[in-house]
Amino acid sequence: MGDLADRLRGELDRYSPGGKLPSSRALVERYRVSPVTVSRALARLAAEGLVVTRPGAGAFRARPRTPEAPAGDTSWQEVALSADGAADLVPRTVDATGVTVSLAAPPPGVLEFNGGYPHPSLQPERALAAALARAGRRPGAWGRPPLEGLPELREWFAREIGGAVTAAEVLIAAGGQSALATALRALAPPGAPVLVESPTYPGMLALARAGGLRPVPVPVDPDGVRPDLLADAFRATGARVFVCQPLFQNPTGAVLAADRRAEVLRIARAAGAFVVEDDFVRHLVHADAGPLPRPLAADDPDGVVVHVGSLTKATSPSFRVSALAAHGPVLERLRAIQVVDSFFVPRPLQEAALELVGSPAWPRHLRCLSGELKERRDAMTSALALRLPELALPHVPSGGYHLWVRLPDGTDDVAFSAAALRAGVALTPGRPYFSAEPPSPYVRLSFAAVAGPGEIAEGVRRLRAACDEAL
Repeated sequence: MGDLADRLRGELDRYSPGGKLPSSRALVERYRVSPVTVSRALARLAAEGLVVTRPGAGAFRARPRTPEAPAGDTSWQEVALSADGAADLVPRTVDATGVTVSLAAPPPGVLEFNGGYPHPSLQPERALAAALARAGRRPGAWGRPPLEGLPELREWFAREIGGAVTAAEVLIAAGGQSALATALRALAPPGAPVLVESPTYPGMLALARAGGLRPVPVPVDPDGVRPDLLADAFRATGARVFVCQPLFQNPTGAVLAADRRAEVLRIARAAGAFVVEDDFVRHLVHADAGPLPRPLAADDPDGVVVHVGSLTKATSPSFRVSALAAHGPVLERLRAIQVVDSFFVPRPLQEAALELVGSPAWPRHLRCLSGELKERRDAMTSALALRLPELALPHVPSGGYHLWVRLPDGTDDVAFSAAALRAGVALTPGRPYFSAEPPSPYVRLSFAAVAGPGEIAEGVRRLRAACDEAL
């Protein structure tokens, strides 16, 4: 790859700034190399600022940069942002790296094993477009919606949750991350401890720390959070909030066992604490999964659970429609915080959500998604077992979009992730998923963000080279 990048770099003067380079196919034939070698060479030149790649159009020689205006002096901001920090019980600096690693698109030619959303081929793009078109023609679609959300959409989410949950106990929110932020602000004051699963979603840890909260880890095993350790953590910290993902937990894929569900609610109720249930991938169940357990909120008459459900993972990263559900006085606090923060979710988006979930295309999409996810999961587990037997897979999930893989003891997960990127695979190191010291090195591998089983096989083949370098 280095030789090809050097040769292309030396030939750039043949092209005027903004001029198009030969197609990848032409470069493959001219230099008698593989398409992967061409992609990596172009990616290196793009990283150096010499080439610009445009999906569907090709590669172009970069235009020279225009002279920049003199930079101002922003050093004063260091004082302004930290002058009152000494009074904070918990530093409120925001580290978003654990989130951005799964949101950022990888360089051209790099396979996306770090993605947090299904590949575009798994998204219901035609159904979404049709739903948006129909929604835009609904009477009043561009007017101001009720602050709590459209009644029909609140009713749909209430039915999805089940139990005795009613539409009056549901608030429409702008995506799961926004709903979690509202829940944490409503339930815990700055400086308070908040119990979290260990490992857990880095975006939730970032939310907690940005709000001045102190995440306290409670270990998870293949059956979900351990109730004995949860009770110990409540006693030791005096926490009043526990955040969990009972279904296909991120990153382990664990499902909270039936005999633990009531125990978790009983322990939280005895501690006078809330359980924030992040039910983020209920619609990403695999085709071979059995019946799913109900949300915890469906079996909670005492108002212990604040439920977060979302349509985003099963549709599109840009279709940010979710719901908060709660029972009792806490609902008014959630509503007030959401109104102050964002007023309301745009009505056209809510109308489109109603059109989508009410159409025949919705159940068809979910059935197709279920089968595709199982196929990709099986392709990745088989490829790992064949090519990378030294990596351990503690649990094969029956839902979600990723695998949680344990590296050999003593491996640096960040260094391994860097080696993987050099080999042409972007993945997520495990360290950001732990609020304290990790017990072992892990990486998270997404099987849903790539085009299909072929890319999964190629990605695992490339990971073999990363293992040979880093292990």
